[in-house]
Amino acid sequence: MRKKRLMLIGPSGSGKTTLAAALNGETGPVKRTQNMIYGEKTLDIPGVYLECPWMHKHIIAAAQDASHVLMLVHHSCGRLCYPPGFANAFRVPVIGVITGSGAEKDKDDFCIRQLEQTGVRKPYSYIDLSDDTGLKELQKRIKETERREREWNNL
Repeated sequence: MRKKRLMLIGPSGSGKTTLAAALNGETGPVKRTQNMIYGEKTLDIPGVYLECPWMHKHIIAAAQDASHVLMLVHHSCGRLCYPPGFANAFRVPVIGVITGSGAEKDKDDFCIRQLEQTGVRKPYSYIDLSDDTGLKELQKRIKETERREREWNNL
């Protein structure tokens, strides 16, 4: 059986690679990725895969290696990044993550509307990667979701 990882998807500049490094316990500088990167606990999908509609099938196919899908939206992004209902294409739990959040409430509202249109259910995780705000809460939520999935499968 394959090892399941946390799949991170989002537009370029949303903090996927930085979040993947934090979740994997890596330190040091991160580099922009051009290919899918399988980390210890994560699967980092390049932003160009999301930005090109004909690459969406590759994201969906890669989800077979995922235990969860983390759909990231950066607080400063002022454009729609995901197609409507995209979260419904995945058979694993999908968690909405708003990165760089908190400074301007109206930008958070735009991110929330985008995640809702994508099909991601609340609650959303708010993370600021500059000081790891919200990272422990996200990890706790992932573990709780895994526990519920195990309980559901044991019924």
